[in-house]
Amino acid sequence: MKLYLSPGACSLADHIAMHEAGMKFDRVKVDLKTRQTEDGRPFDEINPKGYVPVVEFDDGKRLTENIAILWWVAQRAPQLAPSGDDGNLRLLEMLAFISTEIHKQFGRVFRPACDAEAAAAREKIGQRFALASKMMRGDYLFGDAMSVADAYLFTMLTWAKKMGIDAPANLHAFYKRMRERPAVKLAFEHEGLE
Repeated sequence: MKLYLSPGACSLADHIAMHEAGMKFDRVKVDLKTRQTEDGRPFDEINPKGYVPVVEFDDGKRLTENIAILWWVAQRAPQLAPSGDDGNLRLLEMLAFISTEIHKQFGRVFRPACDAEAAAAREKIGQRFALASKMMRGDYLFGDAMSVADAYLFTMLTWAKKMGIDAPANLHAFYKRMRERPAVKLAFEHEGLE
């Protein structure tokens, strides 16, 4: 199995989750500017969408999109999903929230059409972090145990830190907790991140 990633990109969430799940996989770095893999393959042949993450299974089938990959990881490692009758629904709900309400806004911060667009996106991200901070049910989003959604939220906070976007105090504490997890340290090491 392979995970196609770009260092520090949203694929970091999948990288962390797969390590947390104890999965064995190879990592293939992708240069998103040149659209080439580290071994020189055209990335558009692997994912015509042109972006990471991509999980390629041993049989050659591929899965794309953070929500789908993180959901798939949680199905194979139930300890990375909230428990209870509606745990899977709550996980899917949180993954969708992070993807559509936080992740999507960063595109307007990284590549704004104008300063006003970037300012509006930064404000929206701040509002969504404030909402996420109120959703925390303990040390992690769903309580005392980490879920795949926490890996995704952590990745968004990593971007926020890089871009100077503040988050509520409990999310700062969450970021520090996540940063100390062995799976996070390993993913950072593999991706060459600080």
